[in-house]
Amino acid sequence: MKFKLDSRLENDSFYVCDLALSQLRLINDEQFIWLVLVPRVKGVQEIIDLSQEQQVQLWQESACLSRALREGFGPDKLNVAALGNIVAQLHMHHICRFKNDVAWPAPVWGRQAMIAYSEVAKEKLIEQFKYLLSEQGAL
Repeated sequence: MKFKLDSRLENDSFYVCDLALSQLRLINDEQFIWLVLVPRVKGVQEIIDLSQEQQVQLWQESACLSRALREGFGPDKLNVAALGNIVAQLHMHHICRFKNDVAWPAPVWGRQAMIAYSEVAKEKLIEQFKYLLSEQGAL
């Protein structure tokens, strides 16, 4: 059986691109610049479930995405975490945090309703992510 994206991740996010190991997705909440890396490996829940080579690749992709986000958006803080109490499938959040965002300094989830992107804004942001990742040599 092949990799299958958890339905909750699929419903709450948009496909951006595939990296060497992971699928990159944009969370559908215009209040935050929030992406997740999802390793395309069947049945993986924890980073330690990946092979050593896959772990290294995931960290390289995370670092590349983090650099792209810092250079492209200049956040006050970059939150990176592999949290998944509801969605067990391994996914790494990458969230640009700004001192003026609606949730600062608290976590981004559970405090306010998500606000969906317009189609135009979503497409523009996805193209920007692809450009920033290509500048980092990831694409």
